[in-house]
Amino acid sequence: MAEPLYELLVPYLVNDASKPAPTLKDPATSKYLNRLSTLQLSSLDTTEPQSLSHSSHTTRLSIQSLSTRSSKSIINAADQLRSLQESLPELAQDTRELQDGISTLDKGTVRFSEKYSRSTENEVLDRRKKALLMSRNVDRVTDILDLPALLSSAISSSTAQGSAGSANYASALDLHSHIKRLHAIYPDSALVKTIHRQAEDAMQEMTTNLIISLRSQNVKLAAGMRTIGWLRRIAPELDGALRKGGSPSEGSLGALFLVCRLSNLLTMLEALDPLRELANQERQRLKSSASTPKSGDWSGGQQTERYLKRYIEIFREQSFAIISMFNSIFPQGEAAGDGDLNFQFKSLGLKSAAPDRLVIDEDDPLQPLPSAVTTFPLHLVELLTETLETYLPSVRDKSSRESLLTQVLYCASSLGRLGGDFGMILAILDDGDEESEEEEDITPEWVSMMKKHRELSGRLESLASGKGGKGLAVKA
Repeated sequence: MAEPLYELLVPYLVNDASKPAPTLKDPATSKYLNRLSTLQLSSLDTTEPQSLSHSSHTTRLSIQSLSTRSSKSIINAADQLRSLQESLPELAQDTRELQDGISTLDKGTVRFSEKYSRSTENEVLDRRKKALLMSRNVDRVTDILDLPALLSSAISSSTAQGSAGSANYASALDLHSHIKRLHAIYPDSALVKTIHRQAEDAMQEMTTNLIISLRSQNVKLAAGMRTIGWLRRIAPELDGALRKGGSPSEGSLGALFLVCRLSNLLTMLEALDPLRELANQERQRLKSSASTPKSGDWSGGQQTERYLKRYIEIFREQSFAIISMFNSIFPQGEAAGDGDLNFQFKSLGLKSAAPDRLVIDEDDPLQPLPSAVTTFPLHLVELLTETLETYLPSVRDKSSRESLLTQVLYCASSLGRLGGDFGMILAILDDGDEESEEEEDITPEWVSMMKKHRELSGRLESLASGKGGKGLAVKA
């Protein structure tokens, strides 16, 4: 029904020749024609014009409202539609260029895959892998880089705190052991080599500090044993060889300990320089004096007596402390008794033999040196003897000389408990007046002093053992 109406109304639908006539394919046209076919003929003259006028008015108002609300959008859309005529050719040209560049991109992709292939060795990939590994382990690397600083801090704080910083020294040794372990695991790493070199420099500083601490005053046994233990860990090459029985020998650490303590002893003796200067002045006055004292004249030498008393006191305390501390740190009991043990084993006819003290190669022409402590008391006695030979003749008072010689004998007895008795040096400390003694048939001074000292020692031993106390009280 719509097609006949369309053919009938087509001539009237075209008002403007520039615009084409609507077709039946237009949904609005087809819908309106179908509606006309349902209306009565009378309504075409009465209600339909009014309905069309109302619809036209409503449409006009809607268009006006839309233009008011969306004027900017409509203007922009119009501008974009106008520029679309220029953009479409440009898009087509870019598309053609993209198609032409696909081949170049494909060639570049093939070249990249060949360059960074994992099937073959690739330096670039190796560098990137190392960089990636470094970024993943940056915290660990930072901790490793901080090890030398931590080590130096522990050593410096221990040095500042003195004996109270022993825990920091132990921490420093643990850090050094960790660094050595890293160096053993990664010997080819440049970073670990640098850290190890810095750690070795820090340990050299720690070794110096420990040696300086051995030269300080008032070193106790516990502190000395800790210091030697640390030195054994820092410089194991200074430690001695092992005996077959498993006990270590002193090595070079024993000599180092004795040298450091001897240096402390000499420093303490040098503190007596003011008294020594007075004694030297007194000795010079005695030499330059025109009047030589007669035999039996024991006046003079007060300053020398003060110097020698203080000297012998310091010498006795320090020498006994040095050797006793050495024997405690470096036990020599097994070493000293080996010869006696071998003799006893052979004399009893037993097949077993005493264990060897050291692993010694009999073919080696350079046999191990004896312990440093075997010759150290000789050096101490020589030091004391030289001082006594120089200054003792200046003491003329008999009671003062006897007091000094008694002090020397007590010093000799003190070292005698450690195997270093030197009481017989009194025989060479005579005052040189031998001719007068021979003429008058007087017993030498050192002989009488030895007798008195032995009598006094016997009485003290008896008193200590609880015997003879009554007799001593009666004599007193």
